[in-house]
Amino acid sequence: MEYRNFGRTGVKVSKLCLGCMNFGGPTEEKEAIEIINAAIDSGVNFADTANVYNNGQSEQIVGKALKNNGKRHSIVLATKVHGSMDKDDPNASGNSRRHIIQQCEASLKRIQTDYIDIYQIHRPQSEVPIDETLRALDDLVRAGKILYIGTSTFAAWQVVDAQWMSERYSLNRFVSEQSPYNILDRRIERELIPAAQNYGLAIISWSPLAGGFLTGKYSRDKMPDDARYKARENLWSFHGYTSKVFDVIDGIRELIKDKNCTMSQFAIAWCANQSGITSPIIGPRTIEQLKDNLASCNIEINDEDRQKIDDLVPPGSAVTNYYKADFSSYKYR
Repeated sequence: MEYRNFGRTGVKVSKLCLGCMNFGGPTEEKEAIEIINAAIDSGVNFADTANVYNNGQSEQIVGKALKNNGKRHSIVLATKVHGSMDKDDPNASGNSRRHIIQQCEASLKRIQTDYIDIYQIHRPQSEVPIDETLRALDDLVRAGKILYIGTSTFAAWQVVDAQWMSERYSLNRFVSEQSPYNILDRRIERELIPAAQNYGLAIISWSPLAGGFLTGKYSRDKMPDDARYKARENLWSFHGYTSKVFDVIDGIRELIKDKNCTMSQFAIAWCANQSGITSPIIGPRTIEQLKDNLASCNIEINDEDRQKIDDLVPPGSAVTNYYKADFSSYKYR
């Protein structure tokens, strides 16, 4: 396993990050713990979860696994805050000081730990001034409850704005950004990756397989029965999965014919070897999927491969609206 600098920090993280969103549903606890242990045994030392993943169950399972295997202090553990934890409570979501402090304490209890390595703001929120969010995070860092802070799915200007605000008020600054990035959606190459490189932020890319489309199991006219979108077919049209997407998939299928790898392995390897990317997040639902994803570390991506992908999806472009973000301006300063 290759280890990389986590942005401008002194921390080293594995080339792949274990995403834990499926743990607690659809992946039951027993198999989830098996996946965590197998990932660690393979050299993965980086895991990402969130308080909202299965309403806290993911954090609980991760905490139980790390307590049982005694590996907590050798794992760089990231979790997130922002989403609603109680639909009946208007204050149980967002980036306010109140919610951040409350949910950090709740996450620490669920994970059974006294610190979180990387605490991330899951989404930007225009209604809350960024200095309030940063001040709350800074207090948690100074209290030793979190070590580093990061963002998730922020626009480039929002990352830069936060960096300036940290400097203005002498607060701990964000050291990472978690962004949607895959062969079908390369939009972050335009501004976000250059901004992150300028400020020394790690980029943890989520959904390198585009929600499963880059596994090759989808076809133009049929959705597999076990597909994640089967129960939510409206999302298929929402994300704009048109014939152009399948033209790209067909092109990738042709490209990998002589590479002795699966499409998913190639897609993850491509992502992991793109400029500015620290660690793609793999989100295996089963132990078999984990083994497939880990094998991507053995795939070599050469200049010819990159050029062929660039021909299919030009740098900075997208062939699908995989993620429709609301990057509205902050209302307060």
